[in-house]
Amino acid sequence: MTMRVWGCICLIGLWASLAHASPALPGDIIDDLNRLQTQLRDAQYASVVTQATQQATRLQTGNAADRWASALYQQLAANALARQGQPGDAANRLAQARELAAGEQAQAARWLREEASLRRTAGQTTQASTLLAEWLESQGTAAPAADIWKLTRWLADAQRWQEAADWLERSLSQTAEPDATQRRLALVIYQRTQQTDQALDVLLGGLDEGSDATHWRQAAGLAQRAGQPGIAAALWDTAWRLGRLDEDEDRWQLINLHMAGGTPARAAEFLERWLEAGDIVRDETTLRLLANAWHQARDKSRALDAWQALATLSKEGSDWRQYGQLAFVWGQDERAEKALSRAQSLGDAQAAEWLATLEQSPRHSL
Repeated sequence: MTMRVWGCICLIGLWASLAHASPALPGDIIDDLNRLQTQLRDAQYASVVTQATQQATRLQTGNAADRWASALYQQLAANALARQGQPGDAANRLAQARELAAGEQAQAARWLREEASLRRTAGQTTQASTLLAEWLESQGTAAPAADIWKLTRWLADAQRWQEAADWLERSLSQTAEPDATQRRLALVIYQRTQQTDQALDVLLGGLDEGSDATHWRQAAGLAQRAGQPGIAAALWDTAWRLGRLDEDEDRWQLINLHMAGGTPARAAEFLERWLEAGDIVRDETTLRLLANAWHQARDKSRALDAWQALATLSKEGSDWRQYGQLAFVWGQDERAEKALSRAQSLGDAQAAEWLATLEQSPRHSL
């Protein structure tokens, strides 16, 4: 924590405390505190620490007013120590100030929050998180969302994932629209705690036309792991149309996702478009994928045409037989007979059985 930031955090409490101090402080104590405050502004840090410590020690066992004054001296010492780059020692002084100011709950609460930040700066992360959580609980529903997010981030930094997830829910409940940094934090926590659906919701909420390929890939991957292949396919499809995914491997992943996501007709449409444009090779693998896609889509005419094209290219008896089988099942007896006869001529062992079945079909005698 920089010196300037610490000044913003810790100095704000002193004059408000003096103005509303209870019990009231003697005039000479107020004058002395003012003098040390001036020295602090003049960067006489060592002198402030020494004098404030002496006064705090002298007054800490006195009456209520003395103990309150002792607490304020400890705060001044904490300010000076923090500006000297000693956040751990500064935190210890605020802890003493809190103990001395037990009757001043509002000020003690402010020091609790400030001590948490100092502990964090000093590398005392566990204690820092504990103190900040204590302060947040003391604030109840009035706890600022920014501080709840701060604790969530601290816990995540410490890999205390389940605790981070618990505080994340509270953070989100008090935030109408998380910013990009908060979304990233939420995503990490949800992934670490295996809350895939929630992680997907976070990603989907942050996706737009300007999102890069990494975010689209990540969202699609999460959708797959969440058992939502249809959403994964839709995400990849959108990213492809936006030009965010344009590699050859992205092309085939798009087909695979549509096949798995229950939209095989969409896969077939892409394949036909790419074949026509010459973007992909017209080979057995591609035509087989196209035939299976139209088959799964239950588009009889296109499926049969695709199987015929595949069988013509492959010259495999098994492909002609499968084409014939589909034609027979879908009531295309003439196509079935030609295909099965071709399969038989190519030596397919099962083609003869299918031809016999076709000849025995009531449709065939009509």
